[in-house]
Amino acid sequence: MDILNRLKKSVAAYSNSTQSIAPLAVFRIIFGACVCFSTIRFMWLGWIHEQYIEPHIHFHYFGFAWVKGVEYVGEIGVYAMFGLLLLAAVGVMIGAWYRVSSVLMFLTFTYIELLDITYYLNHYYFVSIIAGMLIFLPANRSCSVDVRRNPALRFEQIPSWMIDVLKVQIALVYCFAGIAKINADWLFHALPLSIWLPAHDQLPLVGEYFRQPWLAYLFSWSGMLFDCSIPFFLLWHRTRVAAFCTAVAFHAITGWMFQIGVFPLVMSLAILIFFSENFHLRIVDWIERMHRFRSRSTTAVYSSPRFIAYLFTLHIVFQLLFPWRYLLYPGNMFWTEQGYRFGWRVMLMEKAATATFTMRDGATGREGIVDNGEFLNTHQEKQMAMQPDMILEYAHFLAEHYKAQGVADPMVRAEVYVTLNARPSKLLIDPNIDLSKIEDGWSHKT
Repeated sequence: MDILNRLKKSVAAYSNSTQSIAPLAVFRIIFGACVCFSTIRFMWLGWIHEQYIEPHIHFHYFGFAWVKGVEYVGEIGVYAMFGLLLLAAVGVMIGAWYRVSSVLMFLTFTYIELLDITYYLNHYYFVSIIAGMLIFLPANRSCSVDVRRNPALRFEQIPSWMIDVLKVQIALVYCFAGIAKINADWLFHALPLSIWLPAHDQLPLVGEYFRQPWLAYLFSWSGMLFDCSIPFFLLWHRTRVAAFCTAVAFHAITGWMFQIGVFPLVMSLAILIFFSENFHLRIVDWIERMHRFRSRSTTAVYSSPRFIAYLFTLHIVFQLLFPWRYLLYPGNMFWTEQGYRFGWRVMLMEKAATATFTMRDGATGREGIVDNGEFLNTHQEKQMAMQPDMILEYAHFLAEHYKAQGVADPMVRAEVYVTLNARPSKLLIDPNIDLSKIEDGWSHKT
């Protein structure tokens, strides 16, 4: 009972503790700026047309087949959605009409992400999560246009958990990424880095080292140890600066060597929230003086409805449990990829596949090979060929397409060969099964 009472007192004391709102305000500015940069980059590189307008088919997350882009709103509507995302991100960054901006940023970004599972990336998932969390956090109550327009909105103090919940979310990304690297291929065979690193042997000065086997092992072990430990070094004030510099260097190197989008930039800036209140107060003070955001000061503590704290507690519990769902499926997760997504698994395997689909007319018995290039772009075909749910969705698409072309009772079979971490390729599924008759679901795919 004494232990229980002490625990209750500790929880009560923590729930009543407060700290400066400055870290949250700085995080809001940084996060909004990152989404702005990412959206502009996406537009500049022409990826809107390439990924969301040009393809004949878009692969969907299970349960989200209703999320469509160009089919519902046309080309102009898709571009307008990105325009709204950019506008909302700017609103979040400067703290203008924050509630509307944060909700709009979350909805537009997540909607775009759901348009095609082909382009799933961990950092897209991370951005959606943080955008959703910011909706319920008072990140505009300092250093914002909203406060400049209405000084009564300003607060100096907020509950400590509002900062800590963001730290926990970031820590989970790193820790799960590290735990996922604790496997035989990564640690004992230096795979897939022993495949990837030699491809960079033309780099000046350091290129010759990338052919050395020991470097792949060094990168593999240091990557695992970095991910597993960096949140704890960021939490401790004595190692925080060194940990931050190490993290920035780590992300800079991985971003330079591998095509992983803006993930290194997002994580390098997001971890600034681990720094002290005084660090962020200096940033806020500098921004407010530079932009004349200074407004009436108050010592009042922001008070949020209790259900918000419960909501974030449920969110963290979900984030702790959901990545482990792969244990519910038999077989090697890297082979089947069931339970692979949404688990913070970053660059863990080298996988390639070829998928040959055969269409058979049930009435005439005639059959032929499908030209995948007629329907899919190169990236879509590459991703589809090694992921069971995408193979199944593509088979259903082919059945519907050819049925509309006059094929009676179409039968769709697929011969899929996959190689994992340079091993000899093997059949992924039974090539005699009619995939058009199999429905997708959460259950194990044979």
